[in-house]
Amino acid sequence: MTIPKNIFTELKSRGMVHDVIEGLPEILAGQSVTLYNGFDPTADSLHVGHMVPMLALARWQRCGHHVIALAGGGTGMIGDPSGKSDERNLLGPDEIHHNVEMIQKQLAHFLDFDVKTNPARIMNNADWLNQLNLIDFLRSIGKHFTVNAMLAKDAVKSRIDRESGISFTEFSYSLLQSYDFYHLYRNYGCTVQAGGSDQWGNITAGVELIRRKLGQTAYGIVYPLIKKKDGTKFGKTAGGAVWLDPKRTSPYKFYQFWLNADDSDVIDFIRFYTFFTPEKIAELEDKTANRPEERAAQRALAEEMTYLMHGQEALDKARQATSALFGGDIDGLSADDIQDIFADVPSKTIRPSDLTGAPVDLAAFLSETSGFLKSKGEARRAIAEGGIYLNNHRADNAAAVVTRSDFIEGAFLVLRRGKKNYFLVRLSEE
Repeated sequence: MTIPKNIFTELKSRGMVHDVIEGLPEILAGQSVTLYNGFDPTADSLHVGHMVPMLALARWQRCGHHVIALAGGGTGMIGDPSGKSDERNLLGPDEIHHNVEMIQKQLAHFLDFDVKTNPARIMNNADWLNQLNLIDFLRSIGKHFTVNAMLAKDAVKSRIDRESGISFTEFSYSLLQSYDFYHLYRNYGCTVQAGGSDQWGNITAGVELIRRKLGQTAYGIVYPLIKKKDGTKFGKTAGGAVWLDPKRTSPYKFYQFWLNADDSDVIDFIRFYTFFTPEKIAELEDKTANRPEERAAQRALAEEMTYLMHGQEALDKARQATSALFGGDIDGLSADDIQDIFADVPSKTIRPSDLTGAPVDLAAFLSETSGFLKSKGEARRAIAEGGIYLNNHRADNAAAVVTRSDFIEGAFLVLRRGKKNYFLVRLSEE
């Protein structure tokens, strides 16, 4: 696919420019720049909210710019107060190091580190922040920051008004992020810092530090923080954050998150998160407006995001898992897949001993063993009517014996009556 060379035009057309320092659009129209975006390792995985700046870095790179993904191994020891109402829990060095390693792997899904012309780079600000001497830092950097200006920043003001206040530790965060920009400008020619709109104060502080220390001009650009049309925070579900790590959020649940996007949100999400062409976006917007029942935009979004993050095999499995909820093939799905797919349906756990001894026929299993149906009589009638399914295969013999071999990986048996009435039977290890 073709990405426009003018990155600012591309970002603007997608509604991704919340604010920009004057002069940057003109520069971007005529030359390549080096820019960075920081990611603090407060957890061992990023979440879908981080994908806007991650994918934005990929857009910059595809337009010919030189990008740096900065892992905050140093600043992560402090914690950014931006957007936070309370003090962060301070993480230890080993935990920070582990988180940085995991985040670096996730960034590699989106950025090209092997291209010859403008390979992306991953850096860790611990490499220079951990070398700083406090007295030297206060004399050479701290003197360029006034307390008045720092108190005026939204991230600080909002905390001062609270009973818990803000610690000097978090208060000093802006100085460290500014130093990052100064360090990257001086050593790598990095003239632009990008981030979410909550980083505007930190970015402009870095721009000012470069001006004061080096007499040079630097720039910043920030993207809007993504929210749903109803005002609720994006990237959260009833189960918490939607993580990029498949061990935290399975590819199936990741796929479902995008698939369940509201009609009022989905086109914005497509603009922010995909590389679809304007023509493709217009087509999906038309389908959403005129044939919303098809959910074409949601499917396109879910497939694109799952592929980008988890690859083709995971996408295929997520499609199959989604189909399973509508009577599709379950064969080949793992016990973990089954647990994910049917996490919200009624269920019962039985013991292996419930299937040993006297044979348990299907009618008895559906009623007495599992409790799915009220009686053996009801079970026999449902079977005779062709409405009972085991692992989405129709069951037509009420006298058939149910054994442990019927359970997927010896752990789960999916029962269904009709099209959508599901019940999950778990087999305990005992």
